[in-house]
Order: sequence, then C-alpha cells, then structure tokens
Amino acid sequence: MSIAKTIEVTASSEKGFDDALKRGIAKAAETLENITGAWVMDQEVKVDKGEIAEYTVRMRLTFILK
Repeated sequence: MSIAKTIEVTASSEKGFDDALKRGIAKAAETLENITGAWVMDQEVKVDKGEIAEYTVRMRLTFILK
C-alpha cells in the first residue's frame, strides 16, 4: 500500500511559465523523493512599465511517502 502527500509550491521565472514550473519541481526534488505529479493551480505575471517582468506558478506536488 502506498501513501501520498501533497504540498503547495510557488515558483517564478523571468523566462516563462514553463521555466517557473520546471524550477519549482527541480527545487522540490532536491529534498523530496518520489514526486509523481504536479497540478498547476494558478498562474500570474508581474508587469513593469507595460512589460512582463516575472511569471509565477502556484502548484501542488504529489509524492509517495516511504
């Protein structure tokens, strides 16, 4: 029997949503093992002088407990 846990992670990037998502998962994987999936809950951008300055992704990561 497996037991999974879900945590909420927020990550950002100046490049795009895809990069923010990859950064968040990579950073979480430094301390979590067995990440099995991610659910993107929310996306937003910060705008500075009419230009997108930062992309932010809020996600839930699921991982299997040992």
